[in-house]
Amino acid sequence: MRSSPRLLTSSGSRFVDRAWTRSTVGRPHALVDSWRDFSAKNAQAPTRSRHYPERMDRFTELPVSLPGLHAVRGTTTSLHTGVKEYYGVGRIEHGDTEWWGSGRVWHSAPGCILVKQPGDVVRHLAHRGPTTFTAVTLPTHEVARVQGEGRAVTIAQLEANDPRAAPFHRLIDAACAGADRLSLEVAVAEAVSALAVISHAQPDYSRPVRRAMEYIRERLGDSITLDDLADYADLDKFHLCRAFRTQIGMPPHTYLTHLRVARAKELLQRGGRASDVALQVGFYDQAQLTHHFKRLVGTTPARYGKSPRGPKYHSVLRLSQQQ
Repeated sequence: MRSSPRLLTSSGSRFVDRAWTRSTVGRPHALVDSWRDFSAKNAQAPTRSRHYPERMDRFTELPVSLPGLHAVRGTTTSLHTGVKEYYGVGRIEHGDTEWWGSGRVWHSAPGCILVKQPGDVVRHLAHRGPTTFTAVTLPTHEVARVQGEGRAVTIAQLEANDPRAAPFHRLIDAACAGADRLSLEVAVAEAVSALAVISHAQPDYSRPVRRAMEYIRERLGDSITLDDLADYADLDKFHLCRAFRTQIGMPPHTYLTHLRVARAKELLQRGGRASDVALQVGFYDQAQLTHHFKRLVGTTPARYGKSPRGPKYHSVLRLSQQQ
């Protein structure tokens, strides 16, 4: 017997019983009867550029029968900025959105497929209407298998009618339909294999920026200095900072902080103590971890560690506006 969908708050800090919207203009929470009614209202609403006076973040976890696979359906009007923590496939269901990533601006319309990998930085620039999406995070071991075979996993946006998007549509449709385990296993295998043939949209990062990103990812738990980073990237630190911010969307120290928090989330999910996790991921102490964790995730490490949770689309980190 499959469990019913669970609803997540925008901060991801707790589960709630009913859908809710959050107002930023002082109005009380407005409860919504069902996702279907909610989606229909959004689809019929007049569109407007940029953000709305009433901000809305609603995320529903869809039950799936395959361990390691997670599916989320959400509707948002907020302009999020975040670092992806998992390999994932997303599809825009309603609304149009513009976002920045991989050094360029993208426009996503209904039916577009988005393929992301850990460390990708995404900044939403505008929503033309509340944006509803469905996202599936892929089992890490399946992606690792493809990487082990020497096939590169890439990042891309595919248009709705692109034939290369078909395996990803099938995976998302299967997750939404509550397909059985065998069907999901087949869909995951096809989707992961399809990642290898997407090559045209790899991030066009310069060699120094790529090397800087590699250095940061490989040394999360170490004390990293800008001089060390510049030496490894083979570029002076002033030009490196400028290139990194331009191509990645944030300076190196901000990128490092968010990757450290992402790693801390994984360790906390495995039962690690916050005091130990802080040192393992490179923070000075637990207080520093708590400061950044609460700012980016919306809850404390202790509360996060006690909450039953898995990889979800909205587990992307909430970046502060101070970079």
